[in-house]
Amino acid sequence: MVRLPFAADGVVHGVFMGLGIMVALLFYAYERRRRDLTDPRLWAIAGFAVAFGAIGSRLLTWDVLRVPSLEDWWVSGDRSILAGLVGAWLGVHLGKRLTGYREPTGDLFAPAVALAMTLGRVGCLLTEQPGTPTGGAWGIVLTPSQAALLGGPSGVGLHPSFAYEIGFHAAAFALMWRFRDRLPRPGDLFVCYVTAYALFRFGVEYVRGNELLWLGMSGPQWFLLIVLPLLLWRTWRVFARPRGTKLQGSAA
Repeated sequence: MVRLPFAADGVVHGVFMGLGIMVALLFYAYERRRRDLTDPRLWAIAGFAVAFGAIGSRLLTWDVLRVPSLEDWWVSGDRSILAGLVGAWLGVHLGKRLTGYREPTGDLFAPAVALAMTLGRVGCLLTEQPGTPTGGAWGIVLTPSQAALLGGPSGVGLHPSFAYEIGFHAAAFALMWRFRDRLPRPGDLFVCYVTAYALFRFGVEYVRGNELLWLGMSGPQWFLLIVLPLLLWRTWRVFARPRGTKLQGSAA
């Protein structure tokens, strides 16, 4: 079993989120240079993605009964990675519409997002409830004070669900690094990555310990059930359509 130095405040979480965004932007700059993409509008689009990702991550998590103040909610309220990804996706589309940029950008964003998620989830691992009990002699163990703070059980092994996510996004980045120039069309990388994460996240929710809403599934799982058919269809089109054609309406 493992004991982690959990932090109570949002500073640790914010530091890792900020570090993730910074590293992601550095990789974004590197990919722009490697691909010889010099259009300055790409930085404006990245700014829209970051801003709307931040807004989206908070937009659906405001519980006025627990955090009545808008300021407290924005600074220390709950955040949703899935809502943040949707917000960033909308931000990219809005940025492209406002700047008039029409070329796919998903191949720039997908590896950068995986890097941001890898580092950001370290902050979650150190500050949030790890997961459900493993039922065995392994897992993350909370002290009584940590359990009281995080709302989980103490003295038993818990699934390191955020560590699972860290591993997923690190592996996804490695695969995208290797195959980022081998998929049929620009933007395909983003579609495949988001679909893979949606499938992974649906499964890992069973050990996350999130509140169950209906039929033994959490809110994120119900959201994913709605969007997964579209994502799977888009992924099928990546490999089914003739090489060289563009995917209409691509987030990339």
